[in-house]
Amino acid sequence: MTEAELAAMLAHDEGHWWYRGRRRVLAAVLDGLDLPARPAILDAGCGSGRTLDDLAARGSVAGVDCSAMAVEAARRRGHANVHIASVEELPFGDRAFDLVTCLDVIEHTPDDRATLAELLRVTAPGGVLVATVPAYQSLFSAHDVINGHYRRYRAATLRSAAAEAGWSAVADTHFNAVLLAPAAIVRMARRHRSSSRSELTFTPHLLDRALELPMAREAKLIARGHRLPFGLSLLMVLRRPGVSLHAVPAAPASARAASAA
Repeated sequence: MTEAELAAMLAHDEGHWWYRGRRRVLAAVLDGLDLPARPAILDAGCGSGRTLDDLAARGSVAGVDCSAMAVEAARRRGHANVHIASVEELPFGDRAFDLVTCLDVIEHTPDDRATLAELLRVTAPGGVLVATVPAYQSLFSAHDVINGHYRRYRAATLRSAAAEAGWSAVADTHFNAVLLAPAAIVRMARRHRSSSRSELTFTPHLLDRALELPMAREAKLIARGHRLPFGLSLLMVLRRPGVSLHAVPAAPASARAASAA
C-alpha cells in the first residue's frame, strides 16, 4: 500500500461511509456469534484502532498492524496492547484468542494460506475468525494496485484457502451490493490507468450519511440471518475445529485430587 493511501485510510476511517458501513456489518455478524462472555479478541491489521474501540465493548482486545503510523494512531486512542507486526508472524502465543477479526487484510499478503494458518495458530479451539476481503478477481484494477492487493476473492476461493489452513467455514455473505455495478464500471474503466488518488476521496464528506444507508440496511438483513449473494466485499466466518476451553467445565476439586492420586 502506498503511503498516500495509508494516510487517506487513517484520515477517513472515523467518518467515511465505507468504514462506517463495514463496522455496522461486522457488528451484525458478531452479535450472532456464540462467544464467551468476555472473549479475548485480536484485530489483525487494526489500522488506526477505530474497530478496536467497538471490539473493546465485547471483551479484552489486542491489535497488530505492519504500519508504525497506524499502531501509533491506535495507541493514541487508548489501546495499549497494539504492536507493529505482520499478520504472517503474530507476536502472540498459540491459542491466545477466542475471536480474531481480519478486515480487508488477507488480500495484502502474498501467501493467503500461510496467513490463514498463522491466524489459526493464535485462535483457541472452537474460536472464530471473521474476515472480510474484496470480491471478484474480475474487478482487479488500479484501485487494487494502489492498495497493495495481491488478489480479490470469490467465496469458493476464500473457503478453499481457509480449509487448507485448517479452518471450518461457518457462514459467508457479500455486502456493499448497491454500489457493485457503478463501482465495477469505474474500476474497469480505470483498470490500466495509473493514479495516486485514493478512492476514499471520490465522494464528498457531505454524502457520507446517505451512502452509508444501503450498508446499514444490509447489516439489518445480515443480522436477521440473510446471506447477500453479491456485493463489492465478502465476509466469511470461520471456526477453528475443537472444543472451546470455555465450554468445558472445570473438574471438581475432589475429581482432580482423585486423578492426581
